Amino acid sequence: MGVIVVVIGTKGFERAQNIFAIVKIAAIFMFIILAIAVLFGLFGGSKNDFTIHGTMDELFPKGMMGLWASLIYGFYAFGGIEIMGIMAPRLKNKEDARKSGAIMLIILTTVYLVSMVLATGLVSIDKFNADESPFVSALEKYHLDFFPHVFNGGIIIAGFSTMAASLFAVTSMLVTLSEDGDAPKFFSKKGKLKVPPYALGLTICGLITSIILSFVMPDKVYEYITTAAGLMLLYNWFFILVSFPRLIHATGFDHVKRFTGMALILLAISGTLIHGSSRPGFFVSILFVGLVLLVLYIRHLKKRKKK
Repeated sequence: MGVIVVVIGTKGFERAQNIFAIVKIAAIFMFIILAIAVLFGLFGGSKNDFTIHGTMDELFPKGMMGLWASLIYGFYAFGGIEIMGIMAPRLKNKEDARKSGAIMLIILTTVYLVSMVLATGLVSIDKFNADESPFVSALEKYHLDFFPHVFNGGIIIAGFSTMAASLFAVTSMLVTLSEDGDAPKFFSKKGKLKVPPYALGLTICGLITSIILSFVMPDKVYEYITTAAGLMLLYNWFFILVSFPRLIHATGFDHVKRFTGMALILLAISGTLIHGSSRPGFFVSILFVGLVLLVLYIRHLKKRKKK
């Protein structure tokens, strides 16, 4: 299904993502509305069920080191936002890109923080586990039988939406690299499909490989690879911030934001070295970066040889 969303082209992709976005936001808003209703005495709840965490021990039960190690998961919540940069050239009014991006970030951050405050206020943090969503755990004792099924359905759609966006982004970047001479030319060749078939084929091969690895490899090994992939996303953000002034005229405040973002990304990346389960993924990501640098070096040597 994700491949079909990519094949139908930019307009079809936009329509599909609009639908997915509505479902995702609706699921989160449903939790916020139900949680507020619980605080007003509905579903057997009361305002006394909500606990405000004010002390440092409550806010950061694992201390500053725990906060440092968990930064990476906060960044993951915004994974895929770089798709806005890829879609920006397709806007009719390109000057709207910065404004729409800022509005989206504000909305995302507000919804994310409000929902997390309600979830952590309705149930103690030690009740959260990897088997179910924290939003489901927060409303579990109020016997809202329909909520876990509806919300989990929204989570599945959110995962599918992210996958489709990633497929579209990777395919688009491969075509752009090919057009700029940074990848083999045949990847940008047009076919009967709205998407260049060779670029899409390579993306599909990567998707099939990841599915096979998820079944063949032990859980831990696959976890390391997926963690490494998430870190590669952060490296991508970091390099975008580094190259930003070369592409767009940056004001003094832009540089402040840029260096702040770079510092936070470096903190999140280095925090993976503290957490035992994330540490191997960090070293795997470094291996991937090494392979990319090796390919770039070989390409540089070939260009020098041609000259």
